[in-house]
Formats: sequence, C-alpha cells, structure tokens
Amino acid sequence: MKINIKRESIIEYDVEIQNRTLLEVLNEIKTTIDSSLTYSSGCRSSVCGSCAMRVNGREVLACSYHVKEGDLIEPLNNAPVIRDLVVDMDKAYGFNAKAKAWQSIEVENILLSQIDEKLNELQSDCILCGSCYSACPVYSVNSEFLGPFSLTRIWRYVSDKREQNQKNKIDTIQTNGVWDCTLCNECTLVCPQGISSKADIEKLRAKSSMQGYMDPNFINFGGGLSF
Repeated sequence: MKINIKRESIIEYDVEIQNRTLLEVLNEIKTTIDSSLTYSSGCRSSVCGSCAMRVNGREVLACSYHVKEGDLIEPLNNAPVIRDLVVDMDKAYGFNAKAKAWQSIEVENILLSQIDEKLNELQSDCILCGSCYSACPVYSVNSEFLGPFSLTRIWRYVSDKREQNQKNKIDTIQTNGVWDCTLCNECTLVCPQGISSKADIEKLRAKSSMQGYMDPNFINFGGGLSF
C-alpha cells in the first residue's frame, strides 16, 4: 500500500501492512523505512489529542484513522510546522489565557443537579488536539481570532451556575471572538469528541446580547439607515 506524506516535499512510502491505523503505519515507516520521519503521539486511544494531523484535507487523529491506498498525510493547518507532521500550537493554546477560559476563584457554593452537570459536560471533554483551529477559515485569515476551543471553553464556564464573573468573561470575547465566527461548522465536523463549537458560540452570542452587546457587523451595516 502506498501513502504520501507531506514533509519539505511530498514523499511516497510503500508499506506492506494493511488494515492498520495511521499511527501504526507511521510507526512502521519510522522503524523500517525512514527513521527521520517526525510526528507526535501519546495515549494511542484518542484521549490526548497529540497525534492530530490531516488526511486528504481533513483533520483526524492518527491513532483512530485507518489508512487507505493513496492517502495524503499532512500536518495541521494554521500553525507553524516544527518538523514534518509536528506543529507548534502554543499561540492557539495561549488564547485560553487571553479569553480567561477558566473558572473564577470566586464561585458560589451551589449544589449542582444532574441536569446542571450535563449542561456543559461535553465541553469539558475537549482534548486540545487543535483540529478545530486547523479547520477554521476565520483563524486562517485572522491569527488573533480566539478560535473554537477557547470559545467553547468560555461557554463551559459561563454556563456554570457557580460562576460569579460571567460578564467579565463575556467582555473578553467581543473582539476577535464570538462575532468574528462565520458559523461555518467546520470545527464541529472535525472534532473527535463531537463538540459543537458553533453551537457554543451561538449561545455565547445570546449571552452577549443579554449583556448589551450587539454584532458590530450588524451595527456597521445599519449605521446609515434611517426610519
């Protein structure tokens, strides 16, 4: 079986193993064909997110994707390539701090019901694989866009009944944040955990409106109208 891997150029590798995950194939190439091939991996069970990469233009986890003849393997988009299939996600991860995507120190001592716990349970499952940033068309043209997983994480805490500083968090996501998203849903389609950042951003927009904010694009569009 032949697959192609984008390094400094696209290199074709011919491997004899079949019906294996991409990570298994990469390990085979590294140990038997080309020891210089560089990629990341960790848990091998779709939990750590470190083996995220692109196959035929779509973000996948190498430990869960099964290779097919002629596949083109590439590093994630929208991040500097360190080497081969390894990218530097530090800037994207840094948006969690910029967006204050954590629970405030001051939290109300409220007993949560099972319904309360379920409200943001899925958002807590984010594994920070970076697939959503790689697929995001907004982040590809605006490197200051807070991006899908940071905004999802903000919703994780804004939706927590114990959070006392909801407005403070909403304030931080008005610039390069919720209104910049095009709601294209590409982030949701590639998320290995099935998290819908699009839906979370829509809910954050509703929360923003409740705090007196409005889509600046709508304001600019309607600024010259008179009734």
